[in-house]
Amino acid sequence: MSETQAETEIRQQLIEVFSEAEYPVTEPFELIPVLPDGAATTFEAGDVTLGAMDIGMGYAEYQEYPYQTVEALVDDLMAGLRDDGIFS
Repeated sequence: MSETQAETEIRQQLIEVFSEAEYPVTEPFELIPVLPDGAATTFEAGDVTLGAMDIGMGYAEYQEYPYQTVEALVDDLMAGLRDDGIFS
């Protein structure tokens, strides 16, 4: 299944922001300092707007810390967002 434009853009934004973290990341609170607007940060693409806290809390079951790379973290977050139908 190919990614929608919004999915591709959100993935790129997540990678850009979370690549600033120092890996390995052992808990979600380590990611807050790299968010441009802290907990109020939003990711937007097309009709999709996602708050950083909504992603962190709403998709916690998809996250398996520690993360060694930004790609692994973003892959898990994107899996949760897809499973929830955010991009359909």
